[in-house]
Amino acid sequence: MAALVQKKNYRCVKSLEQFYSGGPYSVSPDGSFIVCACDETIKIVNTCDASVKSTIEGDSTPVTALCISPNSNFLFSSSHSRLITLWDLTSLHCLRSWKGHEGPISGMACDASGGLLATAGNDGKVMVWDVDGGFCTHYFKGHRMVVSTVMFHSDPSKLLLFSASEDTTARIWDLTTKKCIASLQKHQSAVTSIGLSEDGWTLLTAGRDKLVYLWDLHDYSLKSTVVVHEAVEAICVINSLSPFTMCLASSVQLLEKQRKVKGIQFITVGERGIVRIWDSNGAVCHFEQKSSDFAIGSEDERRGFTSAVMLPSGQGLLTVTADQEFLFYSPTETPDGLNLILSKRLVGYNDEIVDMKFLGEEEQFLAVATSVEQVRVYDLASMSCSYVLAGHTNIVLSLDTCVSTSGRTLIVTGSKDNTVRLWEADSRGCIGVGVGHLGAIGAVAFSKKSRNFFVSGSTDCTLKVWSFDGLLNEGDSNLKVKAAAASHDKDINALAIAPNDSLVCSGSQDRTACIRRLPDLVSVTVLRGHKRGIWSVEFSPVDQCVITASGDKTVKIWAISDGSCLKTFEGHTSSVLRAFFVTRGSQFVSCGADGLIKLWTVKTNECIATYDQHEDKIWALAVGKKTEVLATGGGDAVVNLWHDSTIADKEEEFRKEEESVLRGQELENAVSDADYTRAIQIAFELRRPHKLFDLFSQLCSKRDAEHQIEKALSGLEKEKWHLLLEYVREWNIKPKLCHIAQFVLFRIFRILPPTEIVKIKGIGELLEGLIPYSQRHFSRIDRLERSAYLLDYTLTGMSVIEPQAEEVVSRGSAIQQNKDSNDGRLVEFAEEVREQDVVEAEGNISSKKRKSKGSKDVAHKKKKGVAYLNVSTITSEA
Repeated sequence: MAALVQKKNYRCVKSLEQFYSGGPYSVSPDGSFIVCACDETIKIVNTCDASVKSTIEGDSTPVTALCISPNSNFLFSSSHSRLITLWDLTSLHCLRSWKGHEGPISGMACDASGGLLATAGNDGKVMVWDVDGGFCTHYFKGHRMVVSTVMFHSDPSKLLLFSASEDTTARIWDLTTKKCIASLQKHQSAVTSIGLSEDGWTLLTAGRDKLVYLWDLHDYSLKSTVVVHEAVEAICVINSLSPFTMCLASSVQLLEKQRKVKGIQFITVGERGIVRIWDSNGAVCHFEQKSSDFAIGSEDERRGFTSAVMLPSGQGLLTVTADQEFLFYSPTETPDGLNLILSKRLVGYNDEIVDMKFLGEEEQFLAVATSVEQVRVYDLASMSCSYVLAGHTNIVLSLDTCVSTSGRTLIVTGSKDNTVRLWEADSRGCIGVGVGHLGAIGAVAFSKKSRNFFVSGSTDCTLKVWSFDGLLNEGDSNLKVKAAAASHDKDINALAIAPNDSLVCSGSQDRTACIRRLPDLVSVTVLRGHKRGIWSVEFSPVDQCVITASGDKTVKIWAISDGSCLKTFEGHTSSVLRAFFVTRGSQFVSCGADGLIKLWTVKTNECIATYDQHEDKIWALAVGKKTEVLATGGGDAVVNLWHDSTIADKEEEFRKEEESVLRGQELENAVSDADYTRAIQIAFELRRPHKLFDLFSQLCSKRDAEHQIEKALSGLEKEKWHLLLEYVREWNIKPKLCHIAQFVLFRIFRILPPTEIVKIKGIGELLEGLIPYSQRHFSRIDRLERSAYLLDYTLTGMSVIEPQAEEVVSRGSAIQQNKDSNDGRLVEFAEEVREQDVVEAEGNISSKKRKSKGSKDVAHKKKKGVAYLNVSTITSEA
């Protein structure tokens, strides 16, 4: 058996987070990303894997409208603040913002050129804006209620604008005359969607009155009416290049041959939650989904589609549901006609995640239970929701997964509806229902070895063992209870079954964990010691022990034989909600209400790593049995996937060390060859400030130091200028190094113009650290220079040194003026020194009275007095 490799680090490789809270969204022209409103922020989401590319922070009010420009370079947004904001999608910077309507904006549209923006407001107004100039070009009044949507004519030569309102009308506006040229009044309820035929001469309007009207744009008359029998939320016209047209070709041609009239094909979605394809030629329905692709929570609750849009480049249809899901449909042609395949499902909002488990033999799926009645199964490769398991009538609280001995992938769920359900992943249906608990089921667990039964624990304080041998593959069947026992005094929160199926352990809010023998649930031992309720229990895969996590912020390991506590682990700052063994029981991972994930080593009681990737409680932790990949989820509605990066980190560390050695040798070779430019660049790359200082010190002693340093620094990148200034700031602090720092700083200011220096990130903070010490160094030099004047004057007065004759001849009277000024400065300096020494002498005389031993001080003062006399004599002579 290979030696165990202790895990030292995990790395978060994928995240599934909330990106859509309902409301406005906009699809990019190429369909590669979607811009979604997420409360007060705007999320840009990749359609391939549901990952959030970037986030735009709004103005602290909910977003009400979004629109992407035709070239995908700009984004227009609006919120309850009534501000219209123009964003650059490359840099995510706000380019311009202005306030236009008297109320929130409910819809936006760009024309084909991207130069005009139309906005629809809750104030009943429609406005058109010049994007480049930022001013209003058209102001239309006429609607009496909220304008829900606006649309430009697809032909740029026809300057028409269409709008639909909750006042049951649709209006057509002429941008040339700036007037309303038609008011279409046939609907009996709010007009929710409008569409335009491919030839541009037929307008389609749909509303919640279950009717679709087709209008002739030649004379604005009603052409035909289609009764759709549901409140329509969105209508999409199918063009000739769409894959829908190819799949409908046979039925459309047959209909046109019968009626000898060419019709318009369009898609409607609404409250029923199904996609239907219609033909205006005879109001014929070409296709209707047999069932909805999203689950309905209860029988009396009707939740359908809220929006739909045709994806570009023949990518299919995108629909949005009332529970914040994006459904991608692709049409396929079958012998029976067209068929819609749900190719992808992106869940915009998961709500609070309460439990999750890996699914499948290769653990390529993740089953997630959130605060809804369904279980969502995610494909980990694309992070899209593959399918939904619907059947419970209340929130699902717990789940577990296994692969049976016959190869079937099974899922068991426990819910607040007091039932357990057994699901088969392949058929995506329920194959068994267990009824018998009198309270919500908070924990379920499959057997590990035989995989033909599972155990459930409920708020009714009981355990039940359920057998699913002989269940039918189709239809619901009642699960049989093999054994039942009252196990605790309070709610049961967690269950675990031993690897050999001989024992079951349950954790409860009564602060105890009970170990019972299977299958008859005979009590073996009770684990007592926690001060709060127990949230998680797990058997060790190799040892006769159990790990428990509790609300008292601790994790404990217990011996099964006598129920004694073997180890206690402390480190979390709040309740520990999950704990699972990894690395064959030698380590474990825990997570808690503090939002932290911790990796522990059992032998040393040491926490070797802590990860902070969640903003709320972590309720769910799943560990892959084969891959030991971690998945975490909690109150922040975020799912994070963690991979063991211990080996990768070691390889990366070794590679960096090897590269550092090679680069270090290259640096030494450059110094030996006196190639200072190359040496300085390498020192920057290796982050070696001490070596960099040595190089600058060597350059300072060179004759062409200025040229060498400017040559070395001129090739630096912008990021390295900031690093160099940080080094100079540190050198400038120490008096021994300040002369080199000032020399380099002077060269930096010579090379970089002020406009470039201002652009350096954090330059203000760097200058605040440089200026005080630079002033201190210059003050010290100034004092030294002034002291040197006194020495020169003294030596000159004593005729020890004489001025050079050449200077006298060359400078003439200028030297005399300088000498007079220097003499004045020296006299002033001497007077200052004399006054300071007199003050010190008076202080010494006063201290003499307080000391017993003063004779030596008196003698010393006399000597200093002589010195003062000499200085004063020199001054008087001057």
